Amino acid sequence: MSADLIAIKGVREGLIVTLPAAPEAWPDVLALLEARLGAGPAFFKGARVGLVVGAREVTEANVRTARDMLLRHDVTLWALIGESAATQDVAAHLGLDTRLPPREPRVEHAEPASAPATAATAAPAAPEPATEASDAALVVRRTLRSGVSLRHPGSIVVIGDVHSGAEIIAGGDIVVWGKLHGTAHAGAFGDDAAIVCALDLSPTQLRIGRYITRSPDERRRKLQPETARVMHGRIEAVVWNLKSTER
Repeated sequence: MSADLIAIKGVREGLIVTLPAAPEAWPDVLALLEARLGAGPAFFKGARVGLVVGAREVTEANVRTARDMLLRHDVTLWALIGESAATQDVAAHLGLDTRLPPREPRVEHAEPASAPATAATAAPAAPEPATEASDAALVVRRTLRSGVSLRHPGSIVVIGDVHSGAEIIAGGDIVVWGKLHGTAHAGAFGDDAAIVCALDLSPTQLRIGRYITRSPDERRRKLQPETARVMHGRIEAVVWNLKSTER
């Protein structure tokens, strides 16, 4: 079996990890999951995980083994979602959630009335709205406040601000249609070609692949949309435009 058979999706509560279906042996499934964790330690470190096991019946010993393995990687098991009543009983006995979190309600956008051009129209076009997450990208329409940690194996688009004390970790790119003042880590599986874009790029800490930097203490006099990427062996920020976002 390949570790690619494990599907991962980011949600507000943490990560939803869907394991391969039975009849694969539980130790083999856990070995695949541990291999996936080892491939992106920076992405998973400190994460909360919900395991989806489908129709598989797992015992309390199975769950404890999985929980202990996750803890070795600094990952917390918060949910066990399965179709079997026996699996649900085990999860409840161990104090784990047994249901997937509800999806966020669809947000309807009214067509704005035409308005005179302002300085803001010089910014790049806003990301195309989406209503739910996919394995390719996660779109979040809200401000991320201090203490929030958002993770997704693909790219992340935030339509809103990211406050200081909030954290975004993405396997792909990060796009913030607002102020990025928190911590951001793009290319968390080691992709040094990932990019980070924001209308106000002032992160507490910025990581791209293996590279890390911090914003200077002094504030820039002129705020403008910027793209950060790895160039010449370090993370550099340039004006956000179509060319700066090309891979």
